[in-house]
Amino acid sequence: MPQVNKLRTALPGGPGANTAPPSSARLRTALTVFFALDGFLFAGWVVRIPAIKHQTGASAATLGLALLGVSAGAVVTMMLTGRLCRRFGSHPVTVVCGVLLSLSIALPARTHSALALGLVLLVFGAAYGGMNVAMNSAAVDLIAALRRPVMPSFHAAFSLGGMVGAGLGGLVAGGLSPATHLLVLTGVGLLVTAAAGPVLLRTPAPEPVSTADAAEVARRPAGRARRMVLLFGVIALCTAYGEGALADWGALHLEQDLHAHPGVAAAGYSLFALAMTAGRLSGTVLLERLGQTRTLVAGGTTAAAGMLLGSLAPTTWSALLGFAVTGLGLANIFPVAVGRAGELAGPGGVAAASTLGYGGMLLGPPAIGFLADWFSLPLALTTVALLATAAAALGYGARNAAHAREACPAAQKAPPGSPGR
Repeated sequence: MPQVNKLRTALPGGPGANTAPPSSARLRTALTVFFALDGFLFAGWVVRIPAIKHQTGASAATLGLALLGVSAGAVVTMMLTGRLCRRFGSHPVTVVCGVLLSLSIALPARTHSALALGLVLLVFGAAYGGMNVAMNSAAVDLIAALRRPVMPSFHAAFSLGGMVGAGLGGLVAGGLSPATHLLVLTGVGLLVTAAAGPVLLRTPAPEPVSTADAAEVARRPAGRARRMVLLFGVIALCTAYGEGALADWGALHLEQDLHAHPGVAAAGYSLFALAMTAGRLSGTVLLERLGQTRTLVAGGTTAAAGMLLGSLAPTTWSALLGFAVTGLGLANIFPVAVGRAGELAGPGGVAAASTLGYGGMLLGPPAIGFLADWFSLPLALTTVALLATAAAALGYGARNAAHAREACPAAQKAPPGSPGR
């Protein structure tokens, strides 16, 4: 995986004068690979949901209940993974979760009932949630040591992995059974983990730049700052809801409601992921020109318009266009929200906002399933536009968060060039 945004240290002696130490560069590359693998495997599963729905004979409501297994497994694991990372380190936990995720992705295609599907998705969700918390914790440690806001590059790798996984899934959807396809993904996941995992296992988590900074970051935020962290977590939740909805229901909407070919339907999420990847790779320039508040408002508004087109359009190609516009709009909302939370409360703020955000990604698809059963799938997908609008409104309302940041000692020594400056 090529590195996104070349790395520089923040050591004294002139900005950008030295390149990062080789161990930091290798660690960043390995973490980027794990983010990409996470997106690749997740996308490989979601593009086969229509076939597995048919295989299990599940209705929209029972499929939504089965998908709730992913959410339940992930939420339980997310609450435990932080403790595991503190005890064993985020690097080993990331590697172990990578192995478990690779093994568990083959299980859904072996089921023939909604109940069995829900049970195996508990395992898949546990591995997925644990890997996301562990690798984000590892990324936060690296970012704190480098003192550079490189989190968007990791999330771009996740989106790129999702694009590749969905694209390959669309190519093989007509020729390979879900069981064969997901078993191949197991092999790919284990090989990638075996290649990138030793770097994490051999490299300890980076130390903070100074003991004083570490002590300040460890402090709990003041009351207003804590509320602002929660606000940015809710913004992350709103945008991640859209990611989860399109991942689990986008292909089914194209195939079931617009009668698209299975390969074209699978390409819908790939197009969404491609647009999101492009948006995140250009996110730094966008933030420099618009600022964070305008980026949040413009992104939420764009995503809302795109999702209204994607969910209500009468033709496949206009729906695909809507998916792409939605991806561009949602691209930078999650990284910006997590970055602002990090300014307010350090890595603890990043962790809180990330957990809320991933909760939206995992809890959104079951909600879409219930709404689709009660009303229709296109109408259910319009809730993505509703929450994107809410994210834009909340982002505008949080434009004065800098005042809360002043009350939080954890953010006083944020690195130069961090988001929002």
